[in-house]
Amino acid sequence: MTTPAFDVAVRAEATLGEGPTWDAAAGRLLWLDILGARLHTYDPSTGRRSVRVTDQHVGAAKPRAGGGLVLNLRDGVGLLDEDGSFRWLHHEPVPGRRANDAAVAPDGSLWAGTMRYDEAPGGGTLSRLTGDGTAGTVLDDVAVSNGIGWSPDHSLMYYIDSPTRRVDVFDHSEGRVANRRTFVGIEEGAGFPDGLTVDAEGCVWVALWDGGAVRKYTPSGELDRVLMLPTPRVTACAFGGADLTDLYITTARVGLTDPHPLAGSLLVIPDAGKGLAQPPFAG
Repeated sequence: MTTPAFDVAVRAEATLGEGPTWDAAAGRLLWLDILGARLHTYDPSTGRRSVRVTDQHVGAAKPRAGGGLVLNLRDGVGLLDEDGSFRWLHHEPVPGRRANDAAVAPDGSLWAGTMRYDEAPGGGTLSRLTGDGTAGTVLDDVAVSNGIGWSPDHSLMYYIDSPTRRVDVFDHSEGRVANRRTFVGIEEGAGFPDGLTVDAEGCVWVALWDGGAVRKYTPSGELDRVLMLPTPRVTACAFGGADLTDLYITTARVGLTDPHPLAGSLLVIPDAGKGLAQPPFAG
């Protein structure tokens, strides 16, 4: 267990900071404040930042192959063009439900999670969307759909439904998953698994909500590192920077009666490891 030498990339008071994603084409990091309905960008080479207010709570933003972003929103998945115009790709509003984490698969499809605002068991889903908007349900009995990632050879998909206190793993082939099983379990008192990222060696890095930490697990599921952070609600992590060696970490303030001054900020641990290049959404 270590307290790493982290930097504050962006000092902020995000209600629910989430979804760090490295946008390689633009050389910037994307991240969200889900409940604040804000899309943030940060360029580490210049320090330049921007904030865009979205019309709905936004769970994820990912680069698109044709430019612009794909957004996982409360009422479905939409496309934001570089000129600021927006259109729905898949519109499916469900009362009491919102978007949460999402990830782009090796084939360019978007795997988008949802959850109920009250976090009711079975109220969320995990869906797969192709570039033409075709949507298929992967999982339909989810409470809080969270971290998603693939092994370097694409043969495995990792997935978190936070209240289960597990990181699960599936066999993955051609956009389909099977043989769900437990990769690692998170013990009582250590928090709940939230977002995850997979590095170039196949290790799985897991953010712990109410655990104040990021854990690194080897491909065999052995705990390799515990990176302790100063605020408890650590939500997600992703590698970024030109060489994909810096670990960016989002945090949240929601529900904290006496939040740490850095709660809601974007943190970064330089030279933490080596990330995998993430494909853009094929739409």
